[in-house]
Amino acid sequence: MKEIIVNVKEFSITPGSRYRDEGEKAHSGQEFREVFLEPLFEDKDNDSSIIIVNLDGTIGYGTSWLEEVFGGLARKYGNDLVYSKIHLISNEEPYLIDDIKEYIKNA
Repeated sequence: MKEIIVNVKEFSITPGSRYRDEGEKAHSGQEFREVFLEPLFEDKDNDSSIIIVNLDGTIGYGTSWLEEVFGGLARKYGNDLVYSKIHLISNEEPYLIDDIKEYIKNA
């Protein structure tokens, strides 16, 4: 099984708002989801791939950013697919993993 690693810090060390329209340099969750994660879900070559999202290396996360990224994926692709494809790394703030799982579950 192929693993694809996505490091949030390569997007921004300061993830910001929920939506793109909240500022040109908002580093929004919507932008991260649409640019970094959705193309991986859409590419049929990645159907059997695991997407590893590394959350370490940023200054922190707002709950709205995390919900928009992971809850947004679940709303679009279904929570079962998101649970099976996304694996999370958060050594710096391990509680984020449980929070994200809740966002996926409640989407």
